[in-house]
Amino acid sequence: MLPFSAAAENNKRPILEKLKDAFSESTRVLEIASGTGQHAVFFAENLPHLDWRPSDLDENLPAIDQRIVQADADLANLLAPIELDMSDLPWPVSASDYEDAYDGIYTANSLHIVSWELVEAFFEGVGETLAPGGVLCIYGPFKYEGTFTTASNETFDKSLRDRNPESGIRDFEAVNEWAEKIGLKLIADHPMPANNQLLVWKRAS
Repeated sequence: MLPFSAAAENNKRPILEKLKDAFSESTRVLEIASGTGQHAVFFAENLPHLDWRPSDLDENLPAIDQRIVQADADLANLLAPIELDMSDLPWPVSASDYEDAYDGIYTANSLHIVSWELVEAFFEGVGETLAPGGVLCIYGPFKYEGTFTTASNETFDKSLRDRNPESGIRDFEAVNEWAEKIGLKLIADHPMPANNQLLVWKRAS
């Protein structure tokens, strides 16, 4: 049986509604930490103007491949998943993959799982990969000015840190500072179901 994420299943439609606008002018999206591949299949099906490239650690790629096969859909815009470790800079993606570089990057429920060192590496990778005028979308929970948006997020943060002291819900301000450091400007901060946000940045043309 394929790995299955209930969270990915529950949040895919609300996220899609925001991505339709955020990626309306994009053509090539790189998804970081694709996990089970549920988002990759669903977004490729519903955003046919995009070439969608899943990526993850090597051990997760077979499940993503199986998910794509199981979808049994003629999705020419859903590209084969590639191995990508956030910390392995530069990332194994470049303009040679396409005529141009990726003009969209997406990740969901990843920054609070990895260490802050990997969050910094993530933004360095985005800075090297995202094309001028490109869009970065990040989905997940965040704190604002050091404060949790809900009591349940505070409880969730404690459970994360109990499992791994290096993980935890990130401060929006710290994340945005890194985005600005690589030349991105925040253009949207969407409140989402289940106490999450969808943050959208754009790189100047």
